[in-house]
Amino acid sequence: MRRIAYAAAAVEYRDRGRDAPAAPRNGKDYEMLNDWVAMTREYSAKLRDVRGGIPDVMKGFSAVAQASLKGNALDTKTKELLALGVAVAVRCDPCIAFHAEAAVKQGASREEILETMAVAIYMGAGPSVMYAAKALEAFDQFAPAPPAA
Repeated sequence: MRRIAYAAAAVEYRDRGRDAPAAPRNGKDYEMLNDWVAMTREYSAKLRDVRGGIPDVMKGFSAVAQASLKGNALDTKTKELLALGVAVAVRCDPCIAFHAEAAVKQGASREEILETMAVAIYMGAGPSVMYAAKALEAFDQFAPAPPAA
């Protein structure tokens, strides 16, 4: 598991032209479990090789993903929250990263993420508790910083 001190990560994000993840909510420095933003970038690059190697399968997977996330009876944000909960329950770090980012883009709140984590923990038992911490951290890295109190 790669650990990155928050202050060092903030500099790295600034150097990449991105806003740093939200500062620790308690105002203290902490070590991140993962750099979720970097993980999405790294896996996106690796997935290009997979798409190139098995294009028909990946086109089919993409079609399933698009159809599954299309808003109908459930809106897209709700479906991304479901996907994030499943990612926690099945313990898929890259899935957590991609669906935390998508949840942010769909307007999910931190409170919605926490409620989603409650259901994931209920369905996935103890190991899901550990992955819930990862999902919350991933959401916090993609979300804009909360307004100053």
